[in-house]
Amino acid sequence: MTRKVVVTGMGVVSPLGNDVKSYWDGLREGRCAIIKREYQAAEKFSLTVPVAPIDDLDDTIKGLGRDMLRADRFSQLAVIAADEAIKNSGIEFDEALGARTACIIGTGIGGQTTLDDGYQAMLCRDRRPHPLTILKIIPNAPASHLSIRHGLRGPNFAVSSACATGAHAIGVCADLIRSGSADVGLAGSSEAALSYGALEAWKAMHILADETCRPFSKNRNGLVIGEGAGVLVLEEEEHAKKRGAHIIARVGGFGMNADGKDMINPSVNGAARAIELAMEGVNVTDPSGIYINAHGTGTLLNDPTETKAIRSVFGDDADALVVSSTKSMHGHLLGAAGGIEIIAAIMALESGIVPPTVNYEEPDPDCNLDYAPNEAKERNISVALSNSFAFGGLNAVVVFTKP
Repeated sequence: MTRKVVVTGMGVVSPLGNDVKSYWDGLREGRCAIIKREYQAAEKFSLTVPVAPIDDLDDTIKGLGRDMLRADRFSQLAVIAADEAIKNSGIEFDEALGARTACIIGTGIGGQTTLDDGYQAMLCRDRRPHPLTILKIIPNAPASHLSIRHGLRGPNFAVSSACATGAHAIGVCADLIRSGSADVGLAGSSEAALSYGALEAWKAMHILADETCRPFSKNRNGLVIGEGAGVLVLEEEEHAKKRGAHIIARVGGFGMNADGKDMINPSVNGAARAIELAMEGVNVTDPSGIYINAHGTGTLLNDPTETKAIRSVFGDDADALVVSSTKSMHGHLLGAAGGIEIIAAIMALESGIVPPTVNYEEPDPDCNLDYAPNEAKERNISVALSNSFAFGGLNAVVVFTKP
């Protein structure tokens, strides 16, 4: 018998709020957390760009303990999100369960702020880097911190696949549980790359928005970088039922592939195939009950490509389903995008409310789906998808159904 995987806990740190409730309230209300902020380095370099930062976290980080105070911000965000997910799930890790629990936490870039600080210390202030620099920047740091913090001794590693990272981490963790390699998993992703050096590098690509993120709108002109983390508690279904856990959603499918085409230009065929793989075995009786949390970056190339991929898979039914990009509110969290956007998809499934695509101003003939423009929609959702399409031509889609 194939083991089924369910979601029993969720945790979020985001520009819209630092727990699931406040994050979801912000999405449902259509709040945009994008602001313009100046970043400086070496007291002589600066740039001002739109970003989606997280503020007011100092007290929460101080409460994490000494080890986490010495960690990079991307690890701190992951631990805050994971602690919330564990608390909300009601799960307790004893010796036996810790050995059967996987922890797959991804990041697209890792300890970028630590790396920037180290370069500035050496090149601008003639100082050595922090002695814990390597431990702070390595991509597996969040997964390792959580293993130590909660006694998790099952499969433990990081996934790093650019913007597909979060979806890969959650999909792979579900596969580990499905295969019998674990009974429980902590899965998600974290990113904290709002630093002068990183933002200058993004600016050099000429894909940052001038003012804000406008996915699928004809006047879109780029993405906005944000920071945050999203983590799920996944369980084998019978394990969750046996302990009386509240089951939020079931993992209905997972599809991943590579375009094998180009580092930057996305492929309709690759994205479509990933959606098809994720939807295999998912029973859809009414296409109007499908919600897709789109990758929806607000760039000129991504949005029409994703639209064509959705139409390629669903055909005429694509006119009945609803799509939205929450990046219009919380920005593009890079490796953490899939982690928090999957939680948005699950909340839409659970609540029957589709979060809007805000900042939408002009219809684009090449983007011709229902994007829930500017206002949330009530919809009886039975299937929720989260799309993640990354640089390097990497595609990952996770599907959730009601328990």
